Amino acid sequence: MSFTTDESLVPAGLRTAYCGALRTGDTGRTVSVCGWVARRREHGEHLAFVDLRDHTGIIQCVVDGARDLRSEQVLRVTGTVRPRPEGTANPALSTGEVELGECEVEVLSTAEPPPFSLDARSETDEAVRLRYRYLDLRTDRMQHNLRLRAQVNSALRRAMERQGFVEVETPMLWTPTPEGAREFAIPSRLQHGSFYVLPQSPQIAKQLLMVGGLDRYYQIARCMRDEDLRADRQFEFTQLDIEASFVGQAEVLGFVSEAVSEAAFAVTGEQQPEIVTMTWNQALDRFGTDKPDLRFGMELVDLGDAVAGSELNVFKAACVRAVRVPSAGEWPRSRLDALVERALELGAAGLVWMRVRAERVLESPVAKFLSEAHQRQIVAATYADPGDLVLVVAGERERTCKVLGQLRLDLGQPAVSERPLCFAWITEFPLFEGMDDDGHLVAAHHPFTMPHPDDLDLLETDPMAVRSQSYDLVLNGWELGSGSIRIHRADIQRRVFKALGVSDEDAESRFGFLLGAFRYGAPPHGGFAVGLDRFVALLAGEDNIREVIAYPKTQSGADLMSGAPRPLADRQLAELGIRVVPTGAPGRPGSTGSPRSLGSPGAAGSPGAPGPSGA
Repeated sequence: MSFTTDESLVPAGLRTAYCGALRTGDTGRTVSVCGWVARRREHGEHLAFVDLRDHTGIIQCVVDGARDLRSEQVLRVTGTVRPRPEGTANPALSTGEVELGECEVEVLSTAEPPPFSLDARSETDEAVRLRYRYLDLRTDRMQHNLRLRAQVNSALRRAMERQGFVEVETPMLWTPTPEGAREFAIPSRLQHGSFYVLPQSPQIAKQLLMVGGLDRYYQIARCMRDEDLRADRQFEFTQLDIEASFVGQAEVLGFVSEAVSEAAFAVTGEQQPEIVTMTWNQALDRFGTDKPDLRFGMELVDLGDAVAGSELNVFKAACVRAVRVPSAGEWPRSRLDALVERALELGAAGLVWMRVRAERVLESPVAKFLSEAHQRQIVAATYADPGDLVLVVAGERERTCKVLGQLRLDLGQPAVSERPLCFAWITEFPLFEGMDDDGHLVAAHHPFTMPHPDDLDLLETDPMAVRSQSYDLVLNGWELGSGSIRIHRADIQRRVFKALGVSDEDAESRFGFLLGAFRYGAPPHGGFAVGLDRFVALLAGEDNIREVIAYPKTQSGADLMSGAPRPLADRQLAELGIRVVPTGAPGRPGSTGSPRSLGSPGAAGSPGAPGPSGA
């Protein structure tokens, strides 16, 4: 046989089969496969086994005279499918019972030695992987994750279209809007001094589509936020964005439940159970968080009745909660002391630990202050057994629950890759989340969220008690997205603006084109957005969304492969009418006298940022 190198463009149709698709049923077929050399193993003086890889898998090719073949070269191999010799089958490969013999090899592209082994990807530093992302994409893990992502997108589209939604693309160049997060600004070449921004979400655009009569909209939307990066956040993110008219909360939850259940089925092949629903208050009381992981127990328990009348002053607080840690009663004192320190770090005034002994007696530094009746009531309330550990925190309700909720995750949360998938809807969030520096209320979601109809009378008298018609979707402890029923009535919108300290002039300046549209007949409407990066990461069993994004940024916001961001040439800056101000110069953020725009995060009356899905 002979080797040839073709440096011209490779035409379509070079292969007749995929590497990973060949089976014993193909025995006797002559096929052409194309791919990369995964490895080469010498077998005697002239013969070699060449493993050829494409996105479907690997096929072993028996090649005569393969000394010039190198790792990651691109080959076209034509040969006959035959069974592997007895005793040489490889059960680890889908093609492990067959091989290609009588091979003719054509080198389509040569390759330098790669900077890291594509077989040992987990041992490669992430910075190296991102620098050579085009090589990293060839690995089984990245191939699997990105193709899984495509499956999810396809399933979501099918589900939305089946439910009567129409896909509409909203602008990528938008006007600055005060949604709470920092925006990426794009200078206008034709109007010097004016800027577009990249959209944080299609929030206002999709509400205008409802005014325009589109009725049911969806989009696989690209969004951008200039926020600090972490494992579950990137500058650029993707969301399934929806909005529907003439619906209530139940209908929106139904639309989204069907879509995410279909996507999960497309990946796992398993039907999802009906998604559980709980209010924000119920989630806080049971799990200490508004994004509960339902894959394991260890729910929080109210000990108020169990410790009533005890001598311990700490148990006379407004809220006394506990969590049972199964089979942790023999943990050493050093580990228990570390739990106390952890509780203090989380903001608790302290933590009481109790070991459950035989006859359900408690061993604890505070046991002598608890009567036998109180001890038995604590054990009964927590359903503790001998050998278990009970952790107790007391104080203000929300802080107490959140501390125990975090300890619950610290001690019991399974790995991201562990099943099952446990979705949950969280509803009835507070409409307001606190006060800003000027004493104005801050919207927990955004200023167009409809208050709960039963709480409208509290807007002026007890606003912090007002519930909203907003809702989050949670999966295995991750917030997948958020949404709400929107305010479409002018009288309610004015009342909410007044509570937020937003004057008529401010409202017109910030939201004028939306409010103007509402004057021409806005239907009742609501929407949602699912964060696809997080959703796909959970389905793939990844704990970092960079593993399901083709070209992610690093923690510092850099693209190591392309070198972005880079300075612009002086000519380009001049054309845009931009002058770069040196770091520390007056007017730059962090310097004395730096200006604050009306809609910037933290500005007076800022409505607060929506959740990570921005809906």
